[in-house]
Amino acid sequence: MPASPSCFSQHFDAMATTFTVVISQADVDEIYAAQAANAVRLEVNRLEEELSRFRPTSEIWRLGNLKAGQRSHVSLATWDCLSLAKALHAETAGALDITVAPLMRLWQHADGSPRTPEPEEIESVSGIVGSHLFDLHEEDLSITVHASPLAFDLGAIGKGYALDQAVTVLSDWGIANALLNAGDSTLLALGRPLDAAAWTVRLDEQHGLREIPLNDQALSGTGFAEQGQHIMDPRTRQPVPASPRRRYAMAPTAALADGLSTAFTIMSDEEARALCARHPGITYLEP
Repeated sequence: MPASPSCFSQHFDAMATTFTVVISQADVDEIYAAQAANAVRLEVNRLEEELSRFRPTSEIWRLGNLKAGQRSHVSLATWDCLSLAKALHAETAGALDITVAPLMRLWQHADGSPRTPEPEEIESVSGIVGSHLFDLHEEDLSITVHASPLAFDLGAIGKGYALDQAVTVLSDWGIANALLNAGDSTLLALGRPLDAAAWTVRLDEQHGLREIPLNDQALSGTGFAEQGQHIMDPRTRQPVPASPRRRYAMAPTAALADGLSTAFTIMSDEEARALCARHPGITYLEP
């Protein structure tokens, strides 16, 4: 979408992907839109510092160093992500689990190429994998871990959460019509563009390149085209076989859509449909 006085677009790199902020609002000029987009960039960078398990200064890194039985207070952003992850783990019958990194490491060589671990290797990490191994305490925003070391990986919801927080930033700037994009995998639509009734997103070839209109809604897609076999099934303790098929989820928030699209890659179509039947605000887009 080209930049114009009524449609401004800005890109920036964060969280190992490229974010795009598109603003389409009649009362917003290019200079003001650029300032608002930069405010979004600063917020996403702040969240990456807090939520990335790869940064020794992050809160997620610190939680991964807790000893079994220890309890620690967490920030609101960390609490939000851990709470959502815990809820999705329960709602998806364990398909989404943010503690599976030790399992994934077993199925890869140091260079990232696939390997098949021995059964005893898988058993050796069973005591440190599972969302039942940590408890959240809402009264004081704290977490207790029951095993050590737990590897918390928010990759399935972190980018979506960043988009949700960007909404608050844009609201502070008086912007109600924008499309936020995290690496073309998770998108969050606010309001509508000036020249259309909704923001339009095109799905992949497996879904017939069909176009989906979005208004105040998020869409996330998870597949294997770029990273290959990179999703772990916590229920079988094996990687999900690579497939050309991409799974899409629509939800009221980007973090929820992000997490569900990953879970849907693991779940059967029947399980995904049943989840949506329980939660009318969620949609599973089938081919």
